[in-house]
Amino acid sequence: MDRYERISTLHRLLKSARYPVPLARLMEELSCSRATAYRDIAFLRDALGAPIDSDGDEAAFRYAADEAERFELPGLWLTSEELQALLALNELVGRTGPGILATTLAPFRSRIDRLLSDQNDGRNFPLERIRVIGSGTRRVDESTFRHVASAVLGRKRLKFQYRARSTNEATERSVSPQRLTHYRDNWYLDAWDHRREALRSFALDRIAKAQVSDEAAEDRDEAELNQHLASSYGIFSGAPKATATIRFSPHAARWVADEHWHSQQQGEWLKDGRYELRVPYSNSRELLMDVLKYGPDAEIVSPISLREEMKIMLQLAVGAYQ
Repeated sequence: MDRYERISTLHRLLKSARYPVPLARLMEELSCSRATAYRDIAFLRDALGAPIDSDGDEAAFRYAADEAERFELPGLWLTSEELQALLALNELVGRTGPGILATTLAPFRSRIDRLLSDQNDGRNFPLERIRVIGSGTRRVDESTFRHVASAVLGRKRLKFQYRARSTNEATERSVSPQRLTHYRDNWYLDAWDHRREALRSFALDRIAKAQVSDEAAEDRDEAELNQHLASSYGIFSGAPKATATIRFSPHAARWVADEHWHSQQQGEWLKDGRYELRVPYSNSRELLMDVLKYGPDAEIVSPISLREEMKIMLQLAVGAYQ
């Protein structure tokens, strides 16, 4: 542990301590000698102004009770492990979509690289060892992402052109942004559509000519957002209309039992080794597509209407190969 990390660790130990911390424990936590511990304590107190109180008879230390809460280390103090985690997070964010925030994150990443290099004798970390693999990621214009994020965080209304995939029709939208959502490697805007007077989700890759208005956004209640946008299966959910019951073969069950399909899902193992999963849904299309990928290892049990939809999809798929 280098001095930078020892000082950061020492600060956290003394700040969180309700009683004086014995020198022996500090030496153990800092992995250092008695002399080094005393030097670090002196540096923290004299150079950084930490309000350190000591019990000379017991060789124990803590922050003064009336000042511990407000004292913080000046600047950005992070251990090597914390910087590495931050760099990995930055790498993940940087790869959530081609070009998104690349310009904005570049100085941030460069600064973290320098901090890590300074703490590790000039060595660079092999970021190629971190793999982030997208699946079905769609390209989002960086300018569009900036405008949408600005409207969401600044609580301003947003105007844009939107071309829905279902109809390919371009429409003008004026919305109050509620949430920016990253779902299955793609970005979506959850918003209150003023013309339709309803909550809608918009794929960012289908938004064009986004403009942030000076008009304040209309905030919808958190419970309303969760009810409409998160109570049913999939990104374009709406209020649930039914609960789907799906049974998976013993082979597929080893994967499905550990998967998160929905926040309100229910599952149980059947006596024959199969796994039964129940999820609420509104729009069936996304759910059917996810069940289809398991092929003969999945069977929709109920409701009957959903089971019939699946039968029709399978018959049409077979017909395409005849």
